[in-house]
Amino acid sequence: MGKREKSKDYSHVLKYTGLFGGVQGVNILVGIARNKLVAEILGPAGMGLISLFNSTINLISNSTNLGISMSAVKSISEAYDNKDEEKMRRIISMVRAWSILTAVAGMALCIFLSPWLSRWTFGWGNHTLHFIFLSPVVAILALTGGEMSILKGMRRLRALAKISVYNVVAALFTSVPLYFFFGEAAIVPSLLVMALTQMLLTIGFSWKMFPFENPFGKGVIGKGMGMVKLGVAFVLAGILGSGADFLIRSFLSYNSSLETVGLYSAGYMMTMTYASMVFSAMETDFFPRLSANHHLVTTTNTIVNRQIEVSLLLVAPMLVFFIIGVPILLPLLYSGKFTPVIGMVQITVFAIFMRAIKLPMAYLPLAKGDSRSYLLLEGIYDILLVIAVVLAFLQWGLLGCGIAITIVGFLDFLIILFYTKYKYGYRMSVNVKTYALMQLPFCVLAYAVVAFVHNQWVYWILGVLLGCASLFLSVHILRQKTRLWQSIKNRFNRRFRHA
Repeated sequence: MGKREKSKDYSHVLKYTGLFGGVQGVNILVGIARNKLVAEILGPAGMGLISLFNSTINLISNSTNLGISMSAVKSISEAYDNKDEEKMRRIISMVRAWSILTAVAGMALCIFLSPWLSRWTFGWGNHTLHFIFLSPVVAILALTGGEMSILKGMRRLRALAKISVYNVVAALFTSVPLYFFFGEAAIVPSLLVMALTQMLLTIGFSWKMFPFENPFGKGVIGKGMGMVKLGVAFVLAGILGSGADFLIRSFLSYNSSLETVGLYSAGYMMTMTYASMVFSAMETDFFPRLSANHHLVTTTNTIVNRQIEVSLLLVAPMLVFFIIGVPILLPLLYSGKFTPVIGMVQITVFAIFMRAIKLPMAYLPLAKGDSRSYLLLEGIYDILLVIAVVLAFLQWGLLGCGIAITIVGFLDFLIILFYTKYKYGYRMSVNVKTYALMQLPFCVLAYAVVAFVHNQWVYWILGVLLGCASLFLSVHILRQKTRLWQSIKNRFNRRFRHA
């Protein structure tokens, strides 16, 4: 591959990582405003209540959606790359038919299990009616996931970006007034309104591009069985993931308090969730490209390695600044009541660093349709996570949760690396190893500053210097590898000449 083609590949990865990272950045800024207001109105206990409802509903949703939102992306993406329009139409009909079936089944199961969900989730009070009223959310999530998979498989990236921004803005203007006027009583209606808004936005774009037709044609359900069988592993992995989250938060609720659940949720969101601004391009752009080339070992290795390189170079400087800025960011984003979770947040940053490296590798089983391997890897991670968080919390409290998440993240990286190497022939590039070894010391030094430097002036000077050094390194490498900088200059020059 020539230098020009390599530059084009890196530019593509950087462009769409930047696009969806920028979109996710906007989402996070709006989400920050929303979380700040909700945290001030409801406090840690209210945030904990929202967290428990969300984790339980996600568990039911992931248990009943048959993995359509992931398996359909692979099927549609392959047909799209082959320019097989007839096959694409058939797959879209299958996706919509199965989405409707899983929506009805999920809603019915949530209603049926509501008494047990109340008992398992809370252990106090009767929340059966709450789960009955939340059951439509399960159906809405299934329908939304199906339409999202169509847009992803057909590479409608700008539509996905718009949906994401509109959805988070709508969530801000619908949920906050409800919480302000009705307090905790508005939690269930707010979750329902937010899910419905996202569904309406998604089908608005999806149906406009691919008009809705009766999906229950002759043989459509039967022909979709192959896609569903592949999705079963996604379901089981989703159950394990949501189940792990459910068990951890329920354990914290039983053994501590709702406030602790709210603190853990805030810490987890600040690290694992907010870092998604860099990783958001994985599912929308990277996964469809990887799926379309999954049979070519050399090509898949190149795609994976370049995605890791760009993700790592983008996320590392952010993490350095984040470690240093957490004592200011956490009270700013939530409230002063959430300061007990600062230690957990700062140590969990290293799990994000490992996630930037391992996540593109973790998509290999999905792209190759190897559902058993995907399930195995997800299962190992979830089991290790629950055990580690429970033991560490009992020993060190919330700080222990951060330590556990980081250790498990590193072990998961090693497991995925060795598994994909021997199963699929994946080889980590020299560039990935080099960039990781170059950027990791900046994060370690930033954490050392947090732990040992108590003079505020020295703290901020050293922290800013470390962040700027990490940023300079990333910019220097990306500038060498891509043509985007020249494109930006050319664009400004054209505008200047026309001005």
